Amino acid sequence: MPVNPATPNPAVMEFLLSRRSRPAKTLKAPAPTRAELMPILEAAARTPDHGKLEPWRMVVLERAALERLASMAEARARALGADPERTEKGMAQFRDGQLAVAVIEFPVLTDKFPLVEQTYSAGAVCLALLNAALASGWGANWLSGWLSHDAEFCAEALGMTPQERVAGFIHIATEGTTPPDRPRPDLQRVVTWQSD
Repeated sequence: MPVNPATPNPAVMEFLLSRRSRPAKTLKAPAPTRAELMPILEAAARTPDHGKLEPWRMVVLERAALERLASMAEARARALGADPERTEKGMAQFRDGQLAVAVIEFPVLTDKFPLVEQTYSAGAVCLALLNAALASGWGANWLSGWLSHDAEFCAEALGMTPQERVAGFIHIATEGTTPPDRPRPDLQRVVTWQSD
């Protein structure tokens, strides 16, 4: 039976108050199957989107695709003369992953809705993917990394146009270890109230 959206949902609230991303390097096989991933993608597609513009798209990177991107990352780092640490970090994100969803901002030119709102929507897709994966029992992490800002790598590896940007790579697989919680923002410092 569907839940009335106005009805409190304590289980969801408890999840949100205790959710914790899992470091990508701790995620192990197996990753979700295509059938298991579909409801996670569907949840992400329900992200707020002013004007129903759909200013983003998702590219699912399965294991073989991640290996290809790791090889391309190494070649791109070499071409740029990157130091070994930067090269390894760029490669490892793809080489060590089991499955990732690249969220790509696909801006729609319109006078009605500023581009920045479309950027926010793409970021919201990343968070929705992350939370939906965690709520489904998977470990998940939102990464970007220097290669996500390299136009040549993005065009070659993901078929992106110059107008597109990577909002994030959401890595999803089996949680290897449960990390300790980290300090959270002090609400006294980050929240102000206006009464009139």
